[in-house]
Amino acid sequence: MSESTLLLGAVAYDPKVVTIWDGFIEYFKQRGLAFDYVLYSNYERQVEGHFAGHYHVAWNSPLAWIEAERVAKARGRRPQAIAMRDTDCDLTSVIVTREDSPIRSVEDLRGKTVAVGAPDSPQATLIPLVELAEAGLEPHRDFTVQGHDVLVGKHGDHIGGERDAAKALIAGEADAACMIDANHLLFAREGTLPSGATRIIKQTARYDHCNFTVLDDSPASLISQFRELLLAMSYDDPKVRPLLDLEGLKRWQPGRVEGYAALNRAIDRFGTVDAWLARMGAGSR
Repeated sequence: MSESTLLLGAVAYDPKVVTIWDGFIEYFKQRGLAFDYVLYSNYERQVEGHFAGHYHVAWNSPLAWIEAERVAKARGRRPQAIAMRDTDCDLTSVIVTREDSPIRSVEDLRGKTVAVGAPDSPQATLIPLVELAEAGLEPHRDFTVQGHDVLVGKHGDHIGGERDAAKALIAGEADAACMIDANHLLFAREGTLPSGATRIIKQTARYDHCNFTVLDDSPASLISQFRELLLAMSYDDPKVRPLLDLEGLKRWQPGRVEGYAALNRAIDRFGTVDAWLARMGAGSR
């Protein structure tokens, strides 16, 4: 791997990913940083590629960050979250019912069916379910979990499963549905959830989403330049704004990892990635 070009690993969850990173190539080139990217079909393969030395910095989902963190710990390595979007911070998910439903509280979900997204979606499955479990309703025991396994491996970045859960709620196939707060609004705007048709019965605690992850053998000068240029991107720049809009942010900010506590609890409780971690030699936390 060349040490003169910064290489990024990212997951191809949507065709727009190519447009985004091609734009970043040009942005960085104009500012003196040689940049390129490698796309993966799923996050587990991406994390494996990072530890194999196939690229320098990963654009990780929150679950992929935890996977990288646990593999690094097992191997005596040190990962770092160097940057994230402003829109990655302090997010919440919601559990919603139909407005005409008699369900008014979490306890009312006992014996009911709750629709979720993909099994590896932090926002539409793991975090809402762990909060229900911690509130005394164990998934699969106290209520039925109706999964929507769309593009497993992309960690819910493709929101098809989340949208299918919303559709199941409206169709009367589920009593409640889990989704990130922003998608609850999006689904209402696009008509998947008719205006006024749903009611929120629970909102999760705040959590964080994606980050740029590096390992301790990354080329320090390239990473430093990359981070500085990221943080300097301005939404007021008409050449930069389309890229930021596609990636869903107004500004980049320093990375932090405090917002992954709920997701850590979820994967420990549900064993979500146990088999993969075992294959990577990181079977115990």
